[in-house]
Amino acid sequence: MSPSTAGRAVLLAILSLWTIRLVPNPHNWNIIGGSFLHLINLPIHEAGHIIFSPLGDFMTVLGGSLFQILFPFVFAAAFVRQGDWFSAAACTWWAGENFVDVGPYIADARALALTLIGGQTGAEVSGHDWENILGQLGWLRFDARIGMGAHIVGSIIMIVSLGVALAALLDRHTGNRQGVAAAGAQKQSTGA
Repeated sequence: MSPSTAGRAVLLAILSLWTIRLVPNPHNWNIIGGSFLHLINLPIHEAGHIIFSPLGDFMTVLGGSLFQILFPFVFAAAFVRQGDWFSAAACTWWAGENFVDVGPYIADARALALTLIGGQTGAEVSGHDWENILGQLGWLRFDARIGMGAHIVGSIIMIVSLGVALAALLDRHTGNRQGVAAAGAQKQSTGA
């Protein structure tokens, strides 16, 4: 196994462990918000508010969660264009993880119990994105269902991405073995 393939196998194992930890714990903020990836997702979320701000107040608020989810898909698309299916699957897994990451925030729109970036809960300050979004849409009463929907969609994306990554890894490993065997056979036939 080449070092590159071994590295990808390690990454796949890590993503699988994160999936096993995150998928069965919808809305468990201690697990989801305590994940190392949440610390990466948070500045991307905040950047989304700025990026979408020219599109008005509603899109400024929605832009945080929207950009957080779209950001990894941009990288996945770039890897697809290069034919690197493993890396594309890993980035798509990250997008699914972002759906899971946003789920508890959506589900908190009425309770306002989560601690926000300023250190206070949504009940203590104004500015809870999903209270604002769902309130404007008249969907506030559906916060838990929509949050669970985000968790389910994210979980499916994560699991399917792991399958694609595994298939790409096995294909690469098989291709490497066949390439080594073909090179060895060619050496033997030329007498080198």
